[in-house]
Amino acid sequence: MGALFSGLHKDKGLQIILGLLFGVVFGFLLQKGGVTSYNVIIAQLLLTDFTVMKVMLSAVIVGMIGLALLKHFGYVQPHPASGTIGSNVIGGLIFGFGFALLGYCPGTVAGAVGAGALDALIGGVVGILVGTAIFAELYPVIKNRLLIKGPLPAITVQELLRLNIWLTIIIMEAAMIGFLLLLEYVGY
Repeated sequence: MGALFSGLHKDKGLQIILGLLFGVVFGFLLQKGGVTSYNVIIAQLLLTDFTVMKVMLSAVIVGMIGLALLKHFGYVQPHPASGTIGSNVIGGLIFGFGFALLGYCPGTVAGAVGAGALDALIGGVVGILVGTAIFAELYPVIKNRLLIKGPLPAITVQELLRLNIWLTIIIMEAAMIGFLLLLEYVGY
């Protein structure tokens, strides 16, 4: 691993500063992309405006290539995590309920707070804190009853398809770009 990254790995203060800097840039880009707007998010949930999906797919397209290049040059070693159907269902329900109720996800709520949206501050930040506290209280009860049900292996799309990483990326990128073009073609 390069000297820059090994130095960064040891310097916790620099990690915090870089995390804050990247967080601010991420929030700025969310704001510029229009996805911190309650109306845009609700329109996405109603399937009448696909701005959120376009921004997220664009980020995945760029990130997929960036991560593959970093891995290729030895700067990162991804560690896919195993999961369970139970934890995915419970997490999806909690996330979906909050998302549909408030019209923000955790990333967009932070961006909206930064832009001065009081509904995001009061409903979003307070909702995240209350929801986290409720989940923490319920965790010991649901951990062994629900969250461990239906184990899922730690497998990547590349491993699942049994293809070369770059061929997998080409296929995935073509599918995502094709979907974005289709959205534009049909007027979304």
